[in-house]
Amino acid sequence: MDMQLRTRRSDKRAQFAVMSRYRCFSARRARRERGGNPAQWYARQRGPAVATRWFRSCTAIAVAIAASTLWSAAVTAQQASAVNRGVVEIETTGTAGISVRMAEDLANLIDDGSTRRVVPVVGKGSLQILTDLRYLRGIDMAILQTDVLDYAKEQRLHSGIESSLTYITKLHNEELHLLARPEIKGISDLANQKVNVDLLGSGTSITATRLFDLLKLTVTMVNDSQEVALDKLRRGEIAALAFVAGKPSPLFLPLKGNDGLRFLAVPINEGISKVYIPARVSAADYPSVIPEDKPVETIAVGNVLVVADLRQVPERYRNVANFVDIFFTGFQSLLTPGRHPKWNEVNIAAEVPGWRRYAPAEQWLQRNTQIAKAPNAEMLRAMFSRFVDERRQAAGGAAMSQQDKDALFQQFQSWQRSQR
Repeated sequence: MDMQLRTRRSDKRAQFAVMSRYRCFSARRARRERGGNPAQWYARQRGPAVATRWFRSCTAIAVAIAASTLWSAAVTAQQASAVNRGVVEIETTGTAGISVRMAEDLANLIDDGSTRRVVPVVGKGSLQILTDLRYLRGIDMAILQTDVLDYAKEQRLHSGIESSLTYITKLHNEELHLLARPEIKGISDLANQKVNVDLLGSGTSITATRLFDLLKLTVTMVNDSQEVALDKLRRGEIAALAFVAGKPSPLFLPLKGNDGLRFLAVPINEGISKVYIPARVSAADYPSVIPEDKPVETIAVGNVLVVADLRQVPERYRNVANFVDIFFTGFQSLLTPGRHPKWNEVNIAAEVPGWRRYAPAEQWLQRNTQIAKAPNAEMLRAMFSRFVDERRQAAGGAAMSQQDKDALFQQFQSWQRSQR
C-alpha cells in the first residue's frame, strides 16, 4: 500500500514538473504576444498562490538548465585538453613515397594513449611544406629532402630560414627512379622528350631539375602526379617519369616484366657527386622489372626531420622536446621487424651541413654520446653493404651479390674482433 502511495506521489511530481515547464513556456509565449510580466499574467490567470509556486518551479528549471550547460562546457573543455595533450604534427609528402610510412612508425613509437601523440599530415609538395612549417597553425615538424632545404636557402624562398628552421636528425636516403619506355635505351635518349617530374614544388621536381642541369640534358618537363604519369607512360604520352622515393617504392611494385618499361641508369659526374650520393636499384627491389644480374646505377638524396620555429610557443616547443626524448631513447625499436627497413640507414647522430640541430636534440646527443654513435649489428650491416655498392660503382666494377656481401661482412666482423 505504501509503495503504491509513493508511486502515485512520484507520478504526480513528474506530472507537475512537466506541466510547470509547459506553463513556463506558455507564460513566455503570452508575454511575447501580449507584452508585460509573465508572473503577473499567470497570477491573474491562476491566482497568487499557484502563481508563486509556478514562479519557483520556473526558476528551479532555469537554474538546472544553466548548471547543466556549465557542466557540459566544463566537460567539453576537459576533453579538448586531454585530446590535445602532448600532440605533435608531422607533415610528409604524398602517399606514393615512404615518408608517410616513416611518420606512421614514429607515431606507433611515441603514442602512449594519454600524454603523447603524433599526428601525421600529408602535405602538397616539399615547397608548400616549407611554407606550412612557417605559417600553418599546428604543424610542428616535417620530413624533407636535403636538396629541398638547400634549394630554399639558395633561392631565398623564406627570409632567415637558416636561423628559424632546425633539424632533429638526418633520416634515410631515397633513390631517384627514372622509369622509361622500351625504346629509350639510355638517359641521353631523353633529350627533348617529355619527362614527368611530379607536381610543381615537389622534392622530385627539384631533384630532377638539378640533375638534368648538371648533366646538361634538355628535356620537356611535365608535372603530373606519379599515378597519372605512370598511366601516361604506358600509353606512350611521355617518354619517362622521374620519382625520388625509398626503395622499394609501392608505386613500382605492381609493374610486370611484359610492360616493357625499364629503369634508366644515371651517370655520376663530378658535379653530381658533390650534391648526391651513388646508389642502385636491383632485382631484390623490383624483381619483375630488373634482371637478377643487372642492377641499375642511380643517385640518392638524404631526408631530414626538421622543426618549425616554436620558440614563441612554449607548449608546442615542450611537446617536440618530449617527442625527441622518446624518439631517440626508443630508436632501437625502429630497427625491429615490422618497421620500414629504411630505418636501418638512420644514424641519429649524423649531421646536416649548413643547418643547426634543434637544441633539445643536440642536448640529448651530448648526454648520450656513446649510445648515439654506436650502430647496432643490422645498421652496421646495412652501412657495410652500401659502402661496398658505392665503392664498386665508383670503380666501374660489377655489382656484388647479397650472398657475397654477407660473407665479406662476416669476414670483416671476424677481423674486427681480432683487433680488440
